[in-house]
Amino acid sequence: MIQLIRKILAKLSAGIAFYTCIPIPHDWNLDFHGIARFAPLIGLIIGVIQGLVDIGLQSLGMPVLTRSTVVIISGIALTGGLHLDGVMDTADGLAVPDQKRRLEVMADSATGAFGAMAAIALLLLKITALTDLDSDRFLILMGVAGWGRWGQLVAIARYPYLKPTGKGAFHKKAKYSIWDFLLGVLLLLSLSGILILLDPQNWLVASGMAIGGIAIALLTGAWFNHCLGGHTGDTYGAVVEWTEALLLCVLVTIESDLT
Repeated sequence: MIQLIRKILAKLSAGIAFYTCIPIPHDWNLDFHGIARFAPLIGLIIGVIQGLVDIGLQSLGMPVLTRSTVVIISGIALTGGLHLDGVMDTADGLAVPDQKRRLEVMADSATGAFGAMAAIALLLLKITALTDLDSDRFLILMGVAGWGRWGQLVAIARYPYLKPTGKGAFHKKAKYSIWDFLLGVLLLLSLSGILILLDPQNWLVASGMAIGGIAIALLTGAWFNHCLGGHTGDTYGAVVEWTEALLLCVLVTIESDLT
């Protein structure tokens, strides 16, 4: 039992070290094999930190637009821009008409016009949607971060990887079972349950977060697969970011209809 706990902690710590900028001691025994299965949990951790930032700034009296901007930026800082970089590279690749050249363009470290526009559009969607959310921001931040990374897990396990090498290639070496997806779903559905327990009138927002999270996460990964014939490390990041942004838009729409 102790060995199992140590193994889980070694993988979770490795996942935190890979997906975030949270400092992990170098002398820890990290195991990076199969860390994608911990991505939804790491998303929740990121969401908690963003939620605490939001609460702290609110207590200082910061206006909601500025506060929402800082919260979104804090998410980028926590991940070192890992997923946002994927958004930009993916957009530059998809802008190329010649499908054979798309991976070559995505591998270029220089950001093109389409990548910059995609990043601006994504950040505007996130900031404005979060600004318009009047309640339950803490749990919603956790939910969108978790569902975005659950979508990444599905993309990693479900679709082929397009490069023999790359920053996301090692994910495909692990084997994933249905339990990896179900545990993530159950963990994220519990957030919707908490929303309902706190206020039964929130059932529509809670349902939207659950159903919308699953649907958007699946469809986003499927769309990139359709466009490219598979996935790369960049598209894994794009799945996270676009799932978060679109889910925020869905939730703010539901909330606005209720008021």
